[in-house]
Amino acid sequence: MPGHRRQASIELLELIGVVKENGNESPSTPPVHTPLSYDYVLVAKTTDEPDCATFIKQNEFIKELKKKNFKVTKIEDDALTFYGIQAPKEVFERYRYLLKVSDACNWSSDQNIVPLSMRIRIVHFILNNTPLRSGEHLRDLMKSRVFEAKFCLHEKKKQRELKASWARWTACLQGQPITAVRNYLGEKVALYFLWLGWYTYLLIPPALIGILVFLYGLSFFNTSPLITEVCDSDTIMCPLCDNGCEVWELSDTCTYAKLSLLFDNHGTVFFAMFMAIWTTLFLEFWKRHRASYLCQWKVSDWNEEEEELILEIVNKVDCEPKQFKHSYLRSTLVLICVTVMILVIIGLTHALVVFRVIAAGFLAREESEFLKNNSSMLAMMLGAFFHYIIITVMTRVNRAVAMKLSEMEESRSFAALEKSFTVKMFTFQFFTYFSSLFYVAFFLGRINGHPGNYVRLAGKWRLEECHPSGCLTDLFIQMVIIMGLKQTISNVAEFTGPWFCRFWNKRKGQKLERKCAHCYLKDEEETKEGAEKCDICKLREWHKNYLLNDVNSFSLFNEVLEMVIQFSFTTIFVAAFPLAPLLALFNNVIEIRLDAIKMVTLERRMVPKKTNDIGVWTRILEVIGVLAVIANGLVIGISSDFIPRLVYRYHYGPCGNSNATDIDCMVGYINNTLSIARMDDKHSKFLPNQLVTSDGLNITRCSYRDYRSSEDYSLTPQFWLILAVRFAFVILFEHVVVICKFIAAWFVPSAPIQVKNDRLTDKLNRLKEELRSFEA
Repeated sequence: MPGHRRQASIELLELIGVVKENGNESPSTPPVHTPLSYDYVLVAKTTDEPDCATFIKQNEFIKELKKKNFKVTKIEDDALTFYGIQAPKEVFERYRYLLKVSDACNWSSDQNIVPLSMRIRIVHFILNNTPLRSGEHLRDLMKSRVFEAKFCLHEKKKQRELKASWARWTACLQGQPITAVRNYLGEKVALYFLWLGWYTYLLIPPALIGILVFLYGLSFFNTSPLITEVCDSDTIMCPLCDNGCEVWELSDTCTYAKLSLLFDNHGTVFFAMFMAIWTTLFLEFWKRHRASYLCQWKVSDWNEEEEELILEIVNKVDCEPKQFKHSYLRSTLVLICVTVMILVIIGLTHALVVFRVIAAGFLAREESEFLKNNSSMLAMMLGAFFHYIIITVMTRVNRAVAMKLSEMEESRSFAALEKSFTVKMFTFQFFTYFSSLFYVAFFLGRINGHPGNYVRLAGKWRLEECHPSGCLTDLFIQMVIIMGLKQTISNVAEFTGPWFCRFWNKRKGQKLERKCAHCYLKDEEETKEGAEKCDICKLREWHKNYLLNDVNSFSLFNEVLEMVIQFSFTTIFVAAFPLAPLLALFNNVIEIRLDAIKMVTLERRMVPKKTNDIGVWTRILEVIGVLAVIANGLVIGISSDFIPRLVYRYHYGPCGNSNATDIDCMVGYINNTLSIARMDDKHSKFLPNQLVTSDGLNITRCSYRDYRSSEDYSLTPQFWLILAVRFAFVILFEHVVVICKFIAAWFVPSAPIQVKNDRLTDKLNRLKEELRSFEA
């Protein structure tokens, strides 16, 4: 049957450098039986006690495999016993036939051959579903240390090819051989790297625009009246805390005001709208590229449930299907536990608020002028570091709780368990990462009260206030520290950890004998069926794979979760940190090669898993896209000073009531945002020593950031006007952006026309082939 012409979407990806296939999307597959390759290896500790329970269970499990005509090769080392496992041909022939007659199948003549990656997946399923008489499975035997390890072997030739073309640092700016990755590590890993490569490439436009927004703010450093009014001001501000804090001059925060303008300017609004539409385009074009590769790999109609049924029949012909289960009681219990866990995470956010408030008070009482003058900024930075520590600790807690709750649901299959775990784990991680950021963005400085009636924690510590230049800088500092620490420390630990473990395992392990020349030639040449390596070379190969870092079914999950959290940072609060896409771009260029090097050289080979999507992550990304619209609209409308500046420019400022053209419309804005508290007022409860300036002068009034009357502290009409405009802007912004997102999603089909036509042709050819077989 003639093959289809090359997908235009794949050609585009290769042209822009995301992939590097060189026109070989469908390379020749290996034969059904690869004589030198064992499908799987089990490792157990060598024991001299044949009557011990561990040894008995090992032998029983191996006997169960032999009943299924598996070939098991046992090689003993000084301390370890290795079992090399090969499945018989009939297992794969049954699988091929059932796959061909399956409803969810894109069949082609190429699939008459079973590559080693498919063999590994089938054997992996059979091993995990072969019970002992006691009902224990391989996972139970691993937990009870009957077996020390289980893994599939790296193929040296393909390993060298991937290292040369992909898994090396010097290939950072080259495209990825996605099909070669799929043939070696499976569709699931290949789709992850395809998604990550496309995401990294599409970060280039927002990274460049973020730099332009940053430079736009930088251009106003010396000319903006918003900065000159702060830097040249002689305004005396009210104390920021009850004890230790004194009145301070607004001009002391000149640097802070300049920093605020870098990210809180008119360009931020445009950038937030751009990022909301960019998120939609990114996801829609990702679906197109994914569809092109799925069509090329013949897995467009693949169905997870049907695949599992086929594997169950292959494992045991007279098997019974696993029934779906649902319990309203169990679901209610899980929902309650999830809610409690989220409340605990939000409670940790309150602990961060308490920490910052207490830290600011202690720093304000220090003798050092630097600590005293910058107590709020330092407390914010310390809070961000403390937040990162909480994230590190809670990641482990969240994982354990999410897994336990997922197991409580008694899912029918591992795929359903993984989906449930993914949703719960991401939800917990999202609240862990972003609860503090939501507080800083939408509550900081808005619920702290006013002089004489400050809101206090436990009736003792005053809540924090925003800087007179705006609250957005506090959010920016939080994001820079958390995102910077997360990416830097995670990448360093992600590479050095596996590298050091491999190095240590090699040092403490025994020195293996060199490979003999006869077996070396077998590795490099085509071999005949029945050819075998000698036991020394088998042991060398198996031991070398054993010393690599362990992987499990959730190893890839960790990588995807890390990238989706980063995607959330890049989109949800991008209005506060326009350089976030730039940091993400630099990180991802390194992340792609880091993950590739880990999977090919530092870790045991992952079991190649078949799939036609990145799973529930696609829906999670779509939810993040919607949250990005809402959050950025609220950040611009509520957190930033964009709306107050707009109202001042056209209503309260010098240009609002006259046609003056020789004056900047923003002159006087800073003073307009400040209210006055009189010290002779009985409601203003400051201590006498707090009302002394650094020059020794006693003041009778001070300023604070709010729109309140100096007589009775009631909110002014300007406050209500600004609040109304804020709400109107948020509603307008979100409706306009959502409409643009829907138009973009409609304009970009989820699958190219060529893919749809190719799938139609494949189905037609399959039906014709079946008809010819029937008539024959």
